[in-house]
Amino acid sequence: MAAPLKPDQPGYYERAALERLDRFPPAGSWLRAPVAFHPGGVLHPAKAKNLESLGLPNAHAWSPLDEDWNLPEGWQKIVLDGLAERLAGSRTLRLMMDTCVRCGSCAEKCPFFMGSGDPRNMPVLRAELLRSIYRRYFTVSGRLLGSLAGARELTVDVIKEWFKYFFQCSECRRCAVFCPYGIDTAEITMLARDLLLRIGLSANWVMEPVANCYRTGNHLGIQPQGIKDSLEFLADELQEVTGVRVEVPINRKGAEILFVTPSGDLLADPGTYTAMGYLALFHQIGLDYTFSTYASEGGNFGLFASPELMKRLNAKIYAEAKRLKVKWILGGECGHMWRVVHQYMDTMNGPADFLAEPASPITGTRFVNARSTKMVHIAEFTADLMAHGRLALDPSRNARVNATFHDSCNPARSMGLLEEPRAVLRGVCANFHEMPADTIRERTLCCGGGAGLGADENMEVRLRAGMGRGKAVAHVRDAHGVNTLVTICAIDRATLPTVCDYWAPGVRVAGLHELVGNALLMKGEKPRTRNLRGESIAGDNG
Repeated sequence: MAAPLKPDQPGYYERAALERLDRFPPAGSWLRAPVAFHPGGVLHPAKAKNLESLGLPNAHAWSPLDEDWNLPEGWQKIVLDGLAERLAGSRTLRLMMDTCVRCGSCAEKCPFFMGSGDPRNMPVLRAELLRSIYRRYFTVSGRLLGSLAGARELTVDVIKEWFKYFFQCSECRRCAVFCPYGIDTAEITMLARDLLLRIGLSANWVMEPVANCYRTGNHLGIQPQGIKDSLEFLADELQEVTGVRVEVPINRKGAEILFVTPSGDLLADPGTYTAMGYLALFHQIGLDYTFSTYASEGGNFGLFASPELMKRLNAKIYAEAKRLKVKWILGGECGHMWRVVHQYMDTMNGPADFLAEPASPITGTRFVNARSTKMVHIAEFTADLMAHGRLALDPSRNARVNATFHDSCNPARSMGLLEEPRAVLRGVCANFHEMPADTIRERTLCCGGGAGLGADENMEVRLRAGMGRGKAVAHVRDAHGVNTLVTICAIDRATLPTVCDYWAPGVRVAGLHELVGNALLMKGEKPRTRNLRGESIAGDNG
């Protein structure tokens, strides 16, 4: 087999080159193997201004390529005190630190190891990066036996290793599905990132969205008037396609429902077509709802930084629900919003006792699964409408679409939202083909760009981690003529187009409610000749 190319060699980013993996482990112990950083394989560091705006410690300029990362005085104590605090607060975490038997069941299940061949990207070894420090400072065997017990000292090189490899984990939790003990490496990644943040180290693709959201209410830093303008622009575009004028309620007190969606839906293709689908659907069913320019972001990048930041960003949604005096909350197509709300909400900000148990005003269905959080996912809401026959749909308007469905890691694997989006997709699109069983549902493969890894400077890592998903898409493209990958996560809609362009050319990415909007028969609409993208429904190029 030809030797793998180096990043500075011509052809490095061609598909054949990225497929040639060096799967041989280092000649010596991984404990002593140096960590190398190179462009394309590392994220830009968090900018000082973003940490300062959040009141976080040791905000400073640095680079992973520098020798000196300017760690604060007493940084070892800060890290170890933080680890002690987290261990004391979580029996589950203590069990995960002690339980792993290194069976390797997780190894080839991780998209990052599958794509890179780097042993330290195996979940078992990635966890060992932290577990070895735990053994040294928090176990008797580690203190007495040192490396014989798998323990090691906390050094600057260890911190550098943490930054590299815990930012090559998208917290997708695929490893946990296959672990016989249920060890969740995503939780270990979250812990390591929290410890790094305590000494001023993080990735800017994580911290800038957090800081923007804290300042303006959304990841992109768009001011309230910009959110309003974007929604009105989408209403104009929808009218151009359908002939129906949709009024968009914003900051309206007393509405029954607060609708919160990722800001990417309002400002970036292909999310904007999904947002047009929302507007069409809500108008058609006469939903009593409102957007908010304060809670103008459903996503929560705090999940990728620290529990405290996750709590802050989640709180704003519920604060706005209380201010606007709504009854319950409807969430748009988002992944990490859904995981934060349904996995962490009760212990962070909830329960939301000031809101009512969600019930569809159209069908009367009570969403008992949201009894505590008071938030329902749009896929679940729309699937209920369709199950009760409350939507008039013409799937032939999506005749150009030959679809497959990507289960987004957070709503699917973490929260079990599996059947509802498929029921919607089958109802609005006649041509639907599943990818291989080992790549979907609970075993779904990651997009490679979640958890704040979707930056352009990290492109090599993204393409390698997305290889499994990309090849599964290429399989159904070749076998069934699939041309559209449908998903219900804003990060996936932002990162999967690059993955598909690289690994499965000819397949584009769409949100679920884009196809709902295409198929929806709206009262008063003009004869529909174009879909929400402005393309001819008939399939010509006019």
